[in-house]
Amino acid sequence: MPTAPQTTDELYRALQENGRRPYGRTRTVAAEELADAAEQFADPVALVRALLELQEAYTYGSEPRKSPVVFARLLTLFDEQPEVFDERLRHLLFWRFKWVAHALRQLPEVPLASLRQWSAEMRDRYEKAGLALQPYYGQAYQLAAHVGEDTALAYELWAGRARTRLSDCEACEICERARHHLAAGDDARALRVWEPVLAGKESCQEEPARSVSYALLPLLRTDDPERARELHLAGYRACRRNPAMAGEVGRHLEFCALTGNEARGLELLAENRTLFDEVDSPLDQFDFLTGVQVLLQRVEQLGHGELPAAGWAGRTWTVAGLRAEAGRRADDLAARFDARNGTTAHAERRRARLERAPLLEALELTLRTRSLDDVTPATPAPAPASRTAAALPESLPELIAHARRLEEEGHPEGRLVWARVRTLVTARDYVHPDDDQVGPLVLLRADLLADDADRAGQQDEFAEAAALHEEAAALYEDAGAAGHAALSRACALLARAELPPAPDTEENGDGDGVAAKAAALGDAHAGMVRLHEQAPALAPYLEARLLRLRATVLGLRLQTTRQEEHVAPVLAEVDLLHAFAVRHDIASQISGAALLRAGTHALTGDLPAAVTELDALQERLQAHGPAWHLPRALGLRGRLRLGMRDAQAAHADLTEALRVAADWPAHAMDTGRLHADLAEACLHLGRPEEALRHLSRAAQVQLRHGSRIEALCTYSNAAQLSLDLGRVEDSIALLDSLLAEPDVAAGQLDARLTAQLRLTRARALHTGEDLKAATAEFVALAAESAGWDDDPGSHAMIAAETAVLLAESGEFGRAREAAGQALAAHARAPRYEQLSNCLRELARLQAKQQGADGLADALGFLEDAARIAEEARAAGYEAGGRPLDVALAYEHGRVHAYAGTYEEALAALEKGLALLGEAGAGGEHAGEWAECVRLAGAVEGIYLERPAAALARLDAAVTRLRAAGHDEEAEPLAALAAELREKD
Repeated sequence: MPTAPQTTDELYRALQENGRRPYGRTRTVAAEELADAAEQFADPVALVRALLELQEAYTYGSEPRKSPVVFARLLTLFDEQPEVFDERLRHLLFWRFKWVAHALRQLPEVPLASLRQWSAEMRDRYEKAGLALQPYYGQAYQLAAHVGEDTALAYELWAGRARTRLSDCEACEICERARHHLAAGDDARALRVWEPVLAGKESCQEEPARSVSYALLPLLRTDDPERARELHLAGYRACRRNPAMAGEVGRHLEFCALTGNEARGLELLAENRTLFDEVDSPLDQFDFLTGVQVLLQRVEQLGHGELPAAGWAGRTWTVAGLRAEAGRRADDLAARFDARNGTTAHAERRRARLERAPLLEALELTLRTRSLDDVTPATPAPAPASRTAAALPESLPELIAHARRLEEEGHPEGRLVWARVRTLVTARDYVHPDDDQVGPLVLLRADLLADDADRAGQQDEFAEAAALHEEAAALYEDAGAAGHAALSRACALLARAELPPAPDTEENGDGDGVAAKAAALGDAHAGMVRLHEQAPALAPYLEARLLRLRATVLGLRLQTTRQEEHVAPVLAEVDLLHAFAVRHDIASQISGAALLRAGTHALTGDLPAAVTELDALQERLQAHGPAWHLPRALGLRGRLRLGMRDAQAAHADLTEALRVAADWPAHAMDTGRLHADLAEACLHLGRPEEALRHLSRAAQVQLRHGSRIEALCTYSNAAQLSLDLGRVEDSIALLDSLLAEPDVAAGQLDARLTAQLRLTRARALHTGEDLKAATAEFVALAAESAGWDDDPGSHAMIAAETAVLLAESGEFGRAREAAGQALAAHARAPRYEQLSNCLRELARLQAKQQGADGLADALGFLEDAARIAEEARAAGYEAGGRPLDVALAYEHGRVHAYAGTYEEALAALEKGLALLGEAGAGGEHAGEWAECVRLAGAVEGIYLERPAAALARLDAAVTRLRAAGHDEEAEPLAALAAELREKD
């Protein structure tokens, strides 16, 4: 708190401001300072209000030891000066007897006799004040349940009584009743009782998050895993990182452990690491640590005890070490509670949770499904063998020979065999075989380097690939393998040509590096030709690979420039490759030539010719092989058919490509691209849920293959699609997981990609009606994007959305500031429709919330929108939705209606109808026309009390709309007319 309040008015304002803060240490410290400040005023009401705020901060900040102390002070003030407590303060005082009872139950050092004494005090006070005792009996039941006594009588004494104004809220009482049935083993009855809370019909500060955490396992046991999944996502978000809901977090960790989601459990544990040190309530610690132990115990049972885990600050934890420490502390807490209560209830409840077997082998909780293997920080596991893989030779000479044969064929399993060879060769006790077929060690080292270089190139690490190829070439020369050396140097030329152009070449050239890139690829081709001409007699498979490189580099140049003059050289090289491969019967290069030719046709826009080429290739591959080229050919044909807008055929090709790709090593098949293309096909076919599954799988494959940026972009698309489908919690959970990644959280990822993830999340939070969190994220993004000098259009869009959210929160001053930022950015990079939509919505919100008092400011927003519409008209811009002028006139009408200036409202709506014209009812804007008529009819018939004119307007419009076939648009107008007639 910057300065202490000097007057009671300042104190009340500070209390109000602190009350808007989230619960936690910041709010609690401020409440303590305000309570101290209140002591200086000769105003007992100010002190009472400050103490009430302080007790609330302690209660919801998980500091139960301090709450009863503050309440004792309040009770003394009430006894000494009862006249200070008006009806509201008196209600709060008696309500908080329950808070103290709850706080005392959480502290094992408080004797059971003291708990019962407080219960008696509460009863005496209620009786003396003439208050009904249902709240007292509710606390008596909760004490019996906590201690582990027979609760039957206590439950009836509470649940059988009528509720009062001091009863716990409906949602909290539902939770207690449901937990009573849950403890009795009746899952179905508990869930029936819980239904109003789980369905969102009853809620409060703690609900439904508290009930959800208890209902997850009963839902699984009653065979409703999908609802459990949905509630887990929404419920976890409501309690995460909240010290007052640490027990709820623990139950979500337990749910993950029992549904095959151990990896997600560790992720959530890391997100809540502060709870280990921030939770002051022993009972909440007990619940949290037991949930933690259930999770870590399961991870350890699965053989991952050495994984890192997030625990208490000050040391590094493994799963096994943290599990042992959490278990020790939770055992101690259970023993302390049971010693205080004189029962074994807490130890038994804890044992039951720890002994519970997994309820499902695997439940897909989020769009980003991960296993413990995905989070293991160990050396990469060898890729799984394909379905077609044969057993590897046992002797090293045979293994090396086998690897070289596969390399010669271009077989995708070659890499797996080279991986095995590499493992043997790098062993400390390796002895190189004296075998003429194997050759010298330098030759084998060159082979391994060439394999490393190929892998680097596939990861787009072109500089490393070029260096490795050059190193391999030198070793091949030392080994006397001149042909291999020439091929490696050609590969190095291609890798260097694919490096991004230097910044100075972009500045001096065309600005995007196209010319520089094209020149580099042309030079690489010339270098390859020289290498080919100078090379000694090459083995046919080496010469074919060199010809393939020559054609590939020219294909990349065509892809870069799309210039017609670059087409013929590609096709000429492809023809050379094809003729050579046919002459020497090299099946993989015959297929490669066909793929290059099809790709060239596609780049020139001749998609039918490309598909014809691939049709012939498919027949050849099915007859003569190589079979591992079939997934690529089918995948390319599927993409081309997407371009030809034949989504059904594309879906069939891509599905078949995935099926046959499963026969081969995943690293060679690019199944991530196949899944991504299938997602696009599914969207064109109107199957978005299937598209979402394929997007998620595409991202998983891309991550597994090291394509991190590509994977995050794919996940971003999946999150947006999930949001479009109304799966808000799925979208938020996915984005939370991505944003929690260490490199993302540390700011090491591309800043714009991170901003896009955050923007989608903010929109999802807004859709999920978490206005406070959404607004905070939008405000932060608007501040960041203000510095994007190269992209003012994005800042305009973000600032505009921020303004709308601030207005929804009633902060119109800040909304006007954000709108000003959006307008300034719009001046540099116009976003006509987005800015017009924003300004009109700001006007509507201000008029709706403030009525006539907000009319002037609302009209100010509409004046800005009018300037935007004029700019758009001058620029020849056409809106994708409603015409901007029509939308503006309609909004003028609505704003004036909210402000009570009905004649102005009607005039504005008449203007909107005039802008739409006579054709409005029958054209593409029939919906807008009908809405203008409906609002005009309401203003005229209800607020201006001219029903006859309104009915004439509405009846004529209904007739016109129905005549034009717009029955749906006519329905609201007919309903309004019927309402007016009924009132008349």
